Amino acid sequence: MVQATHEYRQNHYVPEWYQKRFLGPENGERKFFYLDLRPDTVRAPNGHCYKRKDLLRWGLDLCFMQKDLYTTKFGDFESTEIEEKFFGDIDVRGKKAVEYFSDFVHPSVDHDAFLDLMLYLSTQKLRTPKGLKYLSLAAKSGDKNALLFAIQRLKNMFCAIWAECIWQLADCKKTKTKLILSDHPVTVYNMGCYPQSSLAREMGDPEVWSNGTHTYFPLSEDRVLILTNLSWLRNPYGNPMKERPNPVLFRQAIFNFMDIQTHRDLSELEVQQINYITKTRAQRYIAARCKEWLYPELSLGSSNWPDFGSSYLFMPDPRSASYSTEMMFGFEDGSSLALDEYGRKPSQLGYSGSKNSSRPDWESFHAFQGEYARLFGPVRRGRSFNYSRLSIAEDSDDFHAYHLKQEQKYQKRRYKP
Repeated sequence: MVQATHEYRQNHYVPEWYQKRFLGPENGERKFFYLDLRPDTVRAPNGHCYKRKDLLRWGLDLCFMQKDLYTTKFGDFESTEIEEKFFGDIDVRGKKAVEYFSDFVHPSVDHDAFLDLMLYLSTQKLRTPKGLKYLSLAAKSGDKNALLFAIQRLKNMFCAIWAECIWQLADCKKTKTKLILSDHPVTVYNMGCYPQSSLAREMGDPEVWSNGTHTYFPLSEDRVLILTNLSWLRNPYGNPMKERPNPVLFRQAIFNFMDIQTHRDLSELEVQQINYITKTRAQRYIAARCKEWLYPELSLGSSNWPDFGSSYLFMPDPRSASYSTEMMFGFEDGSSLALDEYGRKPSQLGYSGSKNSSRPDWESFHAFQGEYARLFGPVRRGRSFNYSRLSIAEDSDDFHAYHLKQEQKYQKRRYKP
């Protein structure tokens, strides 16, 4: 046990190295416009009450920081070991992983970067004040020491679910507005759970294993990583709050670098929509290097929550995704492993590699490819890496017509929240 030291008591629940990625060129002013969404009300000596200023101009050392957030206490003894050794190591590895995926291009493969990013994102989702509140509600405990120890045990909590998602790297290098930063940067969106609804007030954020939940994480102000459950890509017409197949945590999962979708350029409107969701999902603070970016609601024609989902804001391009099921692996020691696309083994109910297994999402997947082609045209909004080359950038006339026919053959039953 390490005695608490001043150096590790100013706890940035959003690391300073990550914040720097949202400050633009090095020669610019190294301060954020830092917006407090719920400024405190204070009482002056004369008895007058007033709200503190909501928009601040702060540097990295003051933003997204809370003193002793990770300091454990046992009587008169205090320890900063969790900040220094646990989060310290994860941040060092996470920084390199974030840099790698910020510059990712096919056919690059870095297994360590993937593992380090998964670990960083999983702990980042839990380590913020909002994440600690989530843990407190789940554990029905307000014991701070217990919650901090729980994070160390649960550090890989979301990794298997995210590994089985469709990954998309979307860019906004060409837009005037850039991505903003929040106090809970691993953000979720589900069209079936508006933050002000009774459901959201009861359960908080929707779980990442809810069918229609998209998880996104801005890697910088110019690039965002978007993770979409495969089951939702294959059938986006059902209930988004239903659990995805095999929502079990802490298990084996398979990730394929080749399936990562790149080459999507976000529009100005799409960046503003993402910023609006980021702001809505924040616990209290958001930040950006330009003040105007903090108020996306002023530029949006509509901020109706389900509309973002029904317009497929976060969806990868289904035409660049394959329909695969069973995967077989052999190892040097002679052992083997079989998993389906949802991480189920042959002995598990629903295993899609079985000869008798049904394909209830086969028609809906192809219908969605057709709908997506109709909505966005033949130019693809995401490209994976297949057969030693990038998937095609634009569908041929025949292929485009084929996709459109698939939609016409399927009777969609759109979910209505």
